[in-house]
Amino acid sequence: MLLEVADIEVSYGAVPALRGVRLKVAEGEIVTLLGANGAGKTTTLRSISGLLRPRRGEIYLDGRPLSSIPAHTLVGLGVGHVPEGRRVFAGMTVQENLLMGAYHDRRHAREDAERVFTLFPRLAERASQLGGTLSGGEQQMLAIGRALMSRPRLMLLDEPSMGLAPRIIQTIFDVIVEINRAGVAVLLVEQNAVQALRIAHRGYVLENGQVALTGSGTDLLADDRVRQAYLGEDIPIG
Repeated sequence: MLLEVADIEVSYGAVPALRGVRLKVAEGEIVTLLGANGAGKTTTLRSISGLLRPRRGEIYLDGRPLSSIPAHTLVGLGVGHVPEGRRVFAGMTVQENLLMGAYHDRRHAREDAERVFTLFPRLAERASQLGGTLSGGEQQMLAIGRALMSRPRLMLLDEPSMGLAPRIIQTIFDVIVEINRAGVAVLLVEQNAVQALRIAHRGYVLENGQVALTGSGTDLLADDRVRQAYLGEDIPIG
């Protein structure tokens, strides 16, 4: 198993955020996390990438416990994190942002940047433009491209479609599928539950910091509880 989250508990001060969360991501999978605001989705991703430390439980990558490994070292082990809000380096160019994604090993930086430009031709057109001057959709492309520069085996994506126009959203989801087909496993937190479940192999539903439901993407799309809570009852399954 590529990633295993085993009974982790995370708190912010005295306030519990995650309580006994368990989930797995296998090689080649897209797995999505659903849940209302405050359910613990972002906290889960931040715990996996080493930005938060669980009070209890453990997170394993290829069976190796990650609790004592710094976040910057996890990048070198194959964990890429695209945070909510994109967080590009506003005062750096597109090209410089991409190079920051390859900070731990720049031997293949030129080759990897060309791959990013192939996935996102718009970034190639703006290679010398400052990240802070890009549109929201372009910044999301840049955030994903920056994570790809580290050659991840597992990519954590936090709300990649937030605030984007429908046409750009479709581009982002098409690229997620393409990245996955190239061999990168994906753990996806996404407000657009329909789109997320349509591309996901499996999914988990978080409620109040706990896993309330799990199943295949298809099964969760058809589940009445999921449809009523997140999708709307008139959403077509296919």
